[in-house]
Amino acid sequence: MKVLIVEDETPLRLSLLDYLRHDGYVCETAANYQQAHEKIKLYQYDCVLVDLTLPDGNGLDLVRTLKADNSPAGVLILSARDGLDDKIQGLELGADDYLAKPFHLAELNARLRAILRRRQFQGQRHLAFRDLMVWPEQALVLVQEQPVTLTRKEYDLLLFFLTNPNRVLTKEAIAEHIWGDAADMADSFDFIYTHLKNLRKKLQDAGADNYIRTIYGLGYKLMAEE
Repeated sequence: MKVLIVEDETPLRLSLLDYLRHDGYVCETAANYQQAHEKIKLYQYDCVLVDLTLPDGNGLDLVRTLKADNSPAGVLILSARDGLDDKIQGLELGADDYLAKPFHLAELNARLRAILRRRQFQGQRHLAFRDLMVWPEQALVLVQEQPVTLTRKEYDLLLFFLTNPNRVLTKEAIAEHIWGDAADMADSFDFIYTHLKNLRKKLQDAGADNYIRTIYGLGYKLMAEE
């Protein structure tokens, strides 16, 4: 899951970055409004954590931009301003939740997971796809009810495909979503083929069909039906 952290307080921003990365999220950060605006215009995220009080703008304007662009990203507002008006305005603009500072990182993580469940898994704690079942909170993958051991990147790739069935995903889109900012420094995307090859082999060895098809010249697609 890919998350953008918009927070101008450096200690908190780094704390959130370290905590969420340790929990398996692909994270990018923005220290001010301008950086955040550029990132949400260029990239897609599963969720954006938005501080309202930024040195060069209002975080609510970022929420407006996300909604105007029909972004699929969830939005969790973070703010030291605990006024009722701020909460109401943020939620009315389309934010999914509001968390007042100071907060415990475990609570933020729980709310983040709840947003992702609602947006990507219709509120369910697991995702079923043909003879495959995935429990995101445990990073557990079952094929025909038998566990399959995947690396972190293989698991992230699988989840990205599962949340985009029947859509052609380019190598560039896959790299940017799974590797975040680091993908911009890659000379080529050959490493994606290696991860996909390993993922396909593990799923098929466990008895799954060949769900992930190569669309030559374009990218890859997860086939929901034959």
